[in-house]
Amino acid sequence: MGLLGAKAPPHRAERVVDMLRITVALLILIHGLFRLVAGGVVPFGIWLESQGFPWGYGWAMAVTLYELVGPALILTRRWTSLVALGHAAILTLGMILVHLPFGWFVVGGGRNGMEYSVILIVSLLALAWAYWPARRASSVAES
Repeated sequence: MGLLGAKAPPHRAERVVDMLRITVALLILIHGLFRLVAGGVVPFGIWLESQGFPWGYGWAMAVTLYELVGPALILTRRWTSLVALGHAAILTLGMILVHLPFGWFVVGGGRNGMEYSVILIVSLLALAWAYWPARRASSVAES
């Protein structure tokens, strides 16, 4: 028994990681796809430039493409840790620039806050940790 109760059985824990991986990947994919289809890349680029980022459109397009390609890689379990860390970095910057000024709550106690960003970032960090390659034991004996 663990500190806070019984641990999840390994076969269930593995399914939970799969559910988390698929859900987070789809949420990010939908976000990027909507921005691309709805014509949001240019306004996003203009906003980035207003925040002091040079080449706003280029950054906006790069983030949008990352939101399309990255989830596909996560869904197929390719470079999952690195892609998840990249998404966590993008979301952290977005949380600081966009959501932090509005406080914690997305709805209810406030509007447009950072609580949703926090759960996505923690989920991405958990996925990065879960899929991080295990270190191989050295076959050379240390002297």
